[in-house]
Amino acid sequence: MDPKVRVENGSRKSSDASSQNRRRAGATAVSARHIHIGDAWTTRVKALEAVIKSFRPDGPLKNTCEVVFFEIPGDEHLHVNVTHKYATKVVSGWAGPGTIPDGFVHSRTFRDTPQSEIVQHIRDMVCAARISSRSC
Repeated sequence: MDPKVRVENGSRKSSDASSQNRRRAGATAVSARHIHIGDAWTTRVKALEAVIKSFRPDGPLKNTCEVVFFEIPGDEHLHVNVTHKYATKVVSGWAGPGTIPDGFVHSRTFRDTPQSEIVQHIRDMVCAARISSRSC
């Protein structure tokens, strides 16, 4: 049986028991949440989160992933961070990786980009190939 992608809304952390059950079942988590989103992006971000919940990878994901949407006051762009537990290959258009306690983060901003293109860019980053730990 192929692992399933589990998506959470990120509004609360899942329990340790839930995390253990996902690991036992072979599921890999992809979560999506938003912070500091103003009126201009609220509807679009909710739609993006719904689409992320429907992501089905071409093959099994081998890296947990969190997508975070946010705005910065005075900046009209939508900011997106995608954090993976393990390092991934570079994806065009994304800055990073930055190293943080939860793993490796890549960032990107969007402004007038059509929704379908935003979804594709995020999917490309979420599904980025994990770099082998044997790599130099």
